[in-house]
Amino acid sequence: MRKIALFAAASAAALTLAACSEATEDLAEATADEAVADAETNMEAIEAETDEAIADVTAEADEAAAEVEAAAENETTAEAAAD
Repeated sequence: MRKIALFAAASAAALTLAACSEATEDLAEATADEAVADAETNMEAIEAETDEAIADVTAEADEAAAEVEAAAENETTAEAAAD
């Protein structure tokens, strides 16, 4: 009788650990999925900021080039930018 009770208790403990491990695995998978989603969101934000910075630098470079051309050609910045 003791062996049966001991076996039943050991079996119950094993099932409890298995269920706990499965729950832990599910939580780990959910955490990994959330981390991937966060990384994607961050990459999209970085891409948007980079595109904006590139547009700003391009505009400033075009303006500087027009100023240099205007000075070299003895014309207004608007005329140089139009060329």
